[in-house]
Amino acid sequence: MAEDGIRKNVIAVVTGGNKGIGYEICKQLMEKGVMVVLTARDEKRGVEAVEKLQSSLVVFHQVDVVDPQSVSSLVNFIKSNYGKLDILVNNAGVNGLMVEGDVSILPEMIEREAFRGVSDTTELVSNEWAIKALSDEKNLTTEKVDEIVNEFLWAFEEGVLEEKGWPIDLAAYKVSKVAMNAHTRIVAQKYSSICVNCICPGFAKTDITCNTGPMTPEEAAKGTIGLALLPDGGPSGQFFYRKNIPISF
Repeated sequence: MAEDGIRKNVIAVVTGGNKGIGYEICKQLMEKGVMVVLTARDEKRGVEAVEKLQSSLVVFHQVDVVDPQSVSSLVNFIKSNYGKLDILVNNAGVNGLMVEGDVSILPEMIEREAFRGVSDTTELVSNEWAIKALSDEKNLTTEKVDEIVNEFLWAFEEGVLEEKGWPIDLAAYKVSKVAMNAHTRIVAQKYSSICVNCICPGFAKTDITCNTGPMTPEEAAKGTIGLALLPDGGPSGQFFYRKNIPISF
């Protein structure tokens, strides 16, 4: 790293980078001198975001993270143009929240559930089988996490969430966060030479939160930037809340 804090020859990919926190992550990485590949599902919006940033350090590549062919295209693009990848920020997400009536309660409600969800799995899921599987860190696998999610989806479709011990309020949100945290641990253990962490950036005012958050996207992006620029040998397999405050799984 140069003395002025500029990162030389560092390549980053940010998914969902065309707006909100993702856009701010791209912008702040760019300002640190990182070469950023801003990705988005919508090519027009992605190109517009790159044009708005007005920097040779940001390029666009279309990607849909749920489409294997689209992801493969991105991988080939990175290999062909840069030969390596130093930073990956998995920011892309979808809004599964339907809001009716007063939205003023959303910031407190989701912030509370996000914190509980990552700090104590038993506060989130009362399904004893899922708790046992998620707590068995030594034998936790991607296949097991997929099995847990599929069991939840079955219970949801059958309308038996409560009797099967799954959460009722913000159910999909909670289970998806638990699954992501578990997957982070798995990947961190598998690839011990790199840092693999997850973070709750805080409840920011973006489209996905119906613009109800108390934080700006710029403020929310700062914690992610700190994690993305961790030095070699930094913490891995951890969850961070807002500005790099570590919380044990």
